[in-house]
Amino acid sequence: MTSIDDLYQVLHLNQIEALRFEGISKTVGSPNVFGGQVLAQALNAAYRSINNGRILHSMHSYFLEAGDLNLPITYDVGVMRDGSSFSVRRVTASQNDKLIFILSASFHKKEDGYSHQMDMKQEVKPPETLLSWDDMLEQFGDTLPLKTKTFLEIPRPVSFKPTQITNPFEKKDLPPYMDVWFKVKGDASAYDLATKQQILTYISDYNILAVALHRHASKAHWGNTQTASLDHSMWYYRDFDFNDWMLFSMDTPNTSNARGFARGNIYTRDGVLVASVTQEGLMRPLK
Repeated sequence: MTSIDDLYQVLHLNQIEALRFEGISKTVGSPNVFGGQVLAQALNAAYRSINNGRILHSMHSYFLEAGDLNLPITYDVGVMRDGSSFSVRRVTASQNDKLIFILSASFHKKEDGYSHQMDMKQEVKPPETLLSWDDMLEQFGDTLPLKTKTFLEIPRPVSFKPTQITNPFEKKDLPPYMDVWFKVKGDASAYDLATKQQILTYISDYNILAVALHRHASKAHWGNTQTASLDHSMWYYRDFDFNDWMLFSMDTPNTSNARGFARGNIYTRDGVLVASVTQEGLMRPLK
């Protein structure tokens, strides 16, 4: 996938029955299905059961089994509630009748009310001054660890620009936070809010678990730590323009019991808070 249109084709599911859908997978460099893809496809299934114009405001999910890239994924939608203001859906994902993922999503009608938000950091470097993953591959490809180089070589529909580039050969602990600018490749002008929310959810599974390793970077890295997403929750606040850079500002309050917890806020370039994300993941040191 090299553009937002390619990504949309993957996320837009094939409808099998009224509340049953099927999707394919594309690799992001992992041997298993990317969690962000399953999240976004499940939301696509849930949204297609909403006929009253309500907009997604929150979702909560659990990853139960690793997904097989070579098998289609079946999504079954359960209609839990259609109230006067909110609609709730439950989505299960399976492969060969094995349950791999569950999601609950809530949709809300448009209403007027109070409004406030947490401000974006003022000291964050602008994206124009930073290197993207593609730039890093071009400039440092021959000196990068093989696993990192192979990961960066995968074509992606999103460009990422971290505000801090860490040296993988420097064994030192890092601050418990991370800021990454991102921008979709291609023109997103034609996409409605529902589709943009699905694509934003796909993107939200990038980078977030990495910040939980920061406080242990002197000894822990992707090569000696077994990692996997365990759960993922997200809250959606406002509409946004996908044709400009957006900032994913993340931190990690805790790691313990071979698990790491991370959270983040997603802002537009001009500081409008669009969404919040939390994730806990397995972080098991390998013997």
